[in-house]
Amino acid sequence: MSITNDIKYKFSTLNIAEKLIVVNVAIFILNALIVFLLQLMPDAIMQWFQLPKSFLDFIVQPWSIVTYAFFHGGFMHLFWNMLLLYFSSRIFLNLFSKRYFLNVYFLGAVLGGAFFLLSYNIFPVFSRVNSPLIGASAAIMAILIFVCTYIPNQEVRLIFFNIKLWYLGVAFVLLDLVQLPLGNSGGHIAHLGGALLGYVYAKKLQEGKDIGSGVDGFVSSISNIFKRKKKSPLKTVHKDTKRASANKASKNEHQKKIDAILDKISKSGYESLSKEEKDFLFKAGKE
Repeated sequence: MSITNDIKYKFSTLNIAEKLIVVNVAIFILNALIVFLLQLMPDAIMQWFQLPKSFLDFIVQPWSIVTYAFFHGGFMHLFWNMLLLYFSSRIFLNLFSKRYFLNVYFLGAVLGGAFFLLSYNIFPVFSRVNSPLIGASAAIMAILIFVCTYIPNQEVRLIFFNIKLWYLGVAFVLLDLVQLPLGNSGGHIAHLGGALLGYVYAKKLQEGKDIGSGVDGFVSSISNIFKRKKKSPLKTVHKDTKRASANKASKNEHQKKIDAILDKISKSGYESLSKEEKDFLFKAGKE
């Protein structure tokens, strides 16, 4: 029992991206174990969660527009996706809270899946796609392109040299465009859908518009899955209105400070921040 509690505690201390990585790895291992132990076909379980190429099949399992992003076709597919998610999320969560992260992540998965469905059913060139869609790539591309768009001049270390984020974003998009006719067309078109979501979300956020605000209810329900449950204290009969007002005012000031720092980043880059501003933003991203 103590081992279970230790695992739960360690999971609760992870940030939202790390929790998603753990969930993806756990699903991959569990699926492989069940298939092996019960001697099932490789896609016996996955077929209920993967995104089908046909609209008629999709209508039967509409949940697959999200669940496909939690299944992977092999170890290397999972490994490279989770590696890219880990590094891109570190930049993202230093700037924004987990609410924004989940908004971009799941909207990226949905738009990537929509691009896949539309391309197969509308454009003849994609009719040769003969497999359903799985993998978190579209969602991860949304996260990556978001940060590349929001702080394009920020430099990151790439093995032996530094490179600006916007160069990295352009390289990933061009790579998908070049590979469209070569194979896995459905996967590459889904990546482009996720990339488009990340780009538009970042641009609109710079204008002060949060295009993900409409899905906050869904995102909150997903976020609650990753939260450590706490025992609820006894309910009080009355509310302390003064304390509530003070808390609301404090939150407003807190958000204004975050917005001012993000505005400074968009104009002058992340390196223009003082150490205090970077520390403040890092702590805000953990909330």
